[in-house]
Amino acid sequence: MTTLNSSQMDEIAARHPAVFHRSFWQRFRIAIITGGFVLYALYCWWFFAIGHVLGTANWNIAGTYLADWVSYEVRPEVAIEPDGAMKLTYPRFSPLGPNAKPDWVEIELGTMTRTMPAAGAMTTTEKKPASIGFMGEGAVIGGSAAAAEGLATATTREEEVVKRAKITLNSSTSVEVVPERVTVQHAGETLVVDVDGSEVKPEGTLPAWATQKTPGQKITLAFGFAGWGEIEADDISIRKRFLGWANFLFDTNSPFHGKSTSEVASLITSDERIDPKQSNLSLAWDNILYNSEWQHLDVWTKLLQTIVMAFVGTLFAMLLAFPLAFLAARNITRNWFSNQITKRLFDFLRSVDMLIWALFFTRAFGPGPLAGMSAIFFTDTGTLGKLYSEALENIDDKQREGVKSVGAAPVAVQRFGVLPQVMPLFASQALYFWESNTRSATIIGAVGAGGIGLKLWEAMRTNSDWENVAYMVLLILMVVFVFDGISNALRSRLMGKPSH
Repeated sequence: MTTLNSSQMDEIAARHPAVFHRSFWQRFRIAIITGGFVLYALYCWWFFAIGHVLGTANWNIAGTYLADWVSYEVRPEVAIEPDGAMKLTYPRFSPLGPNAKPDWVEIELGTMTRTMPAAGAMTTTEKKPASIGFMGEGAVIGGSAAAAEGLATATTREEEVVKRAKITLNSSTSVEVVPERVTVQHAGETLVVDVDGSEVKPEGTLPAWATQKTPGQKITLAFGFAGWGEIEADDISIRKRFLGWANFLFDTNSPFHGKSTSEVASLITSDERIDPKQSNLSLAWDNILYNSEWQHLDVWTKLLQTIVMAFVGTLFAMLLAFPLAFLAARNITRNWFSNQITKRLFDFLRSVDMLIWALFFTRAFGPGPLAGMSAIFFTDTGTLGKLYSEALENIDDKQREGVKSVGAAPVAVQRFGVLPQVMPLFASQALYFWESNTRSATIIGAVGAGGIGLKLWEAMRTNSDWENVAYMVLLILMVVFVFDGISNALRSRLMGKPSH
């Protein structure tokens, strides 16, 4: 190994100054880039108030929404009448169906003497209208004062009412309701609330899982994934959460509702028909398709509309962009005016977002798949036209010149000198846009352009059918995954590359 002396080092440094005397940027570029990134991140944190947003975000609500995607609620409600009579009810469209009697709800019945106002009797808050006629003010037309008094006579009867109701959400959580008192047990703590028909008064300090914004008003109970509830002066509403999707195959109106898999299979294979007009298998399939809660047939039909909408819109865009790209390519059509007009058309079509086109065509054609197909067609014509024209401008002219040198006609020159170079790329880009538009069609469907996007938006807008939202999102994901695999395989085959 040869050692260099100082004069030789100086000589080498003089010949290569960039190596031994680096510029300021070369020496500090990593520190400058890092500092710029940190400053930009701090600016974004301040400008978008990220810290404030994170600090004030209601993560409990976010967790509840996520839980709603994979669960459902049963909602027993205990109403307390002014005379102390209680009544346990469920919503009209309860997952348990009519006449629900779950084993986690215990009720104690008893009889009670209740005084019921007669029909036509006025309450103390109503004002008796004045009657002025030939008989004088306050007279009762067509009857005596005794008859009028008889209309207001109340009736007394024995009635069966709920004396006590206990709702058990899990091993550590339960709500017990008796007239004028509610006892809640959760996580080893007990909350006793007095209700008198006008105010809600907790005894002692509220635990962390109970909140009351205004004294005397309702108390909200949060039990985590087990559910939640509300205590009002005359109404106690409980939400018990169950993992899974209720009545996914058969709704509460189906004869197969509530039966196990083996029982359903036995009924399907049985010769004894439930409905004389059709077999049990046909009846079961019909009940699944027309499930009133999940609406499978309608969801699948809307999903098919989305697929067709994306395919037709992309196909028409590809067919129109293909010839226009030849007019826009400067090396194919040597006419400045034609090039500029076509390219500006592409710029106009793709500069307006697909969502804006969807809103425009929804107003023009009304809600439906036609508006969605038109929006995809317009946007993709501009984008594909630009990509196709740029691909044409970057072809190898040697192949085209070779075909032209043998005296081929202009059409033959394009057919054999240009298309073999760009067709695999054209097809690959069209396939990619078809797969991408399957997702985009869902978004534009939410603004009225038809397809499953509109149904998805309707389910989200109710703010209560999040399990239906999860169902449709999973269907969309499955379709996107399948189309992505098909598109990748076809593109790889067209480009001559092995698919992975």
